[in-house]
Amino acid sequence: MTGNVRPETMERITTPELAQAFIDEQIKELRSQIGDKKVLLALSGGVDSSVVAALLIKAIGKQLVCVHVNHGLLRKGEPEQVIEVFRNQMDANLIVPEPEKKRKIIGKEFIDVFAEEAEKLDGIEFLAQGTIYPDILESDGVKAHHNVGGLPEDLQFELVEPVKLLFKDEVRVVGKALGLPDNMVFRQPFPGPGLGVRCLGAITRDRLEAVRESDAILREEFAKNGLEGKVWQYFTAIPDFKSVGVTEGKRTEGWPVILRAVNTKDAMTATVEDVPFALLQHITQRITNEVANVNRVLFDLTPKPCATIEWE
Repeated sequence: MTGNVRPETMERITTPELAQAFIDEQIKELRSQIGDKKVLLALSGGVDSSVVAALLIKAIGKQLVCVHVNHGLLRKGEPEQVIEVFRNQMDANLIVPEPEKKRKIIGKEFIDVFAEEAEKLDGIEFLAQGTIYPDILESDGVKAHHNVGGLPEDLQFELVEPVKLLFKDEVRVVGKALGLPDNMVFRQPFPGPGLGVRCLGAITRDRLEAVRESDAILREEFAKNGLEGKVWQYFTAIPDFKSVGVTEGKRTEGWPVILRAVNTKDAMTATVEDVPFALLQHITQRITNEVANVNRVLFDLTPKPCATIEWE
């Protein structure tokens, strides 16, 4: 696929048969584009980059080098899952640098660490990215995407973007056809900068941990109550301000946790899931009891448009 405009005649990928036809076509195109050269992929572990990794493994095997940067802003268990699936199950060339001292600025530090790893590798001429079609559409005036013009020009790579004309639902069908596990293919969409865009405003370690823990509670309760496969995306966000509360009869100050749960097909528009009120009350009770420095839970009722799915 060439160009950044999806042809009007392009059939939506909705079945395993259509997905396999897409995979076969992409394998031919990738082999033609790449030849015997090497490709570098920033593997976040999200749906898009994971599908690109699996596709490139089928097309060029060990010519692919994946770099997974654990920048400290991922959800619980995600770095471990990336290693298990791609290193242990798919035998990928996987590099996992641990930038423990570089976790202060999300976007810049990710790029810096990735660039450092790229400089250590010889003979790589291509950079693969998990760019999908909404990234391209929304980067023109809606919001900046980390994988659209986000890497330094001096890396001097030719781009490989095999799923850039697909919508998220199509990427999932392709990932399933490629043999990726369901818990990776159907996982929650996740922003490139990680939990940093859900720790609204200035990022602090304690508030980042509160985002991670409250998000884990929300995902656990949705799974228990049959919403895991029903709701397209759900997460928590915490703004950079506190409100007055009462804990054990004493006045306290704590952060509010914002719950977001939306449904969409292509991420261009989204509706809000009608979460049962009793479940919202239970989630509120768990978060306020189990997550430190939190004293309120709010539910975001705004569709897209006028809001975007993420808060930042």
